[in-house]
Amino acid sequence: MNEHVLITICGRAGSKGFRNKNLKIFDGLPLSHYSLAAADLFKQQRPDLDVDVCLNTDSELLIDVVTSKYPEVEVIRRPEELCGDVVPKMRVYQHSLHVMEERTGKQYDTLIDLDITSPLRRVSDVAGALAVKCARPELDLVFSVCPARRTPYFNMAKLDENGYARRVIDHHFTARQQTPPVYDLNASIYVFGRKFLCESETGFLWDGKCGIYEMFDTGIVDIDSEEDYLLMEAIARHLYASDPAFGDVRRAIRT
Repeated sequence: MNEHVLITICGRAGSKGFRNKNLKIFDGLPLSHYSLAAADLFKQQRPDLDVDVCLNTDSELLIDVVTSKYPEVEVIRRPEELCGDVVPKMRVYQHSLHVMEERTGKQYDTLIDLDITSPLRRVSDVAGALAVKCARPELDLVFSVCPARRTPYFNMAKLDENGYARRVIDHHFTARQQTPPVYDLNASIYVFGRKFLCESETGFLWDGKCGIYEMFDTGIVDIDSEEDYLLMEAIARHLYASDPAFGDVRRAIRT
């Protein structure tokens, strides 16, 4: 029997940091369609999996943008209690899983979330993150990362209660080369095991056993401001022209 995989695309209406960011046009095409195209390519490359795709949102405009070109995507209208600024996103994943299992009668083995505001991913990244999770069944989730350009051991400080600058991590290393490798979470891909989603009561990712999938460093920016948007669009145009794997996703978008 094929493994059941649920891919989620999640986006709220509006945004305090960057107004209507999920509705933006990115390099001439809707931002959300980059994640949908990556999901499409993943499904084509993994016919051994039973893959469903759903959109979880409270935005009627986003529903229209998605379903105009991807009518097969299941729409889940997000309830008001899951629309607040401080609602853990894992609550939205849990809601998506619950609704889709009721709707389809399936029990999904894995949930993969592709973030709308992190469009620079290759289909091999989706497959690679899932492969890490499958290779290590003890993990509750796997999230995508890039190598950190700055390390909290040397390049970051905090102020103590007296206003003095202190190290973020107390240590006695004398060279960066002595420090453990650290990573930036790039908010692109999350792969969850069903059991963890069903049983978690806190909605806190770090309560689970976490693994990482390392992606190509594309600037480590998810779009949350006008500046992020302009920077990522410039990086994207370079990658679409120079790297076939990034270009594949761009070309796969339905027009």
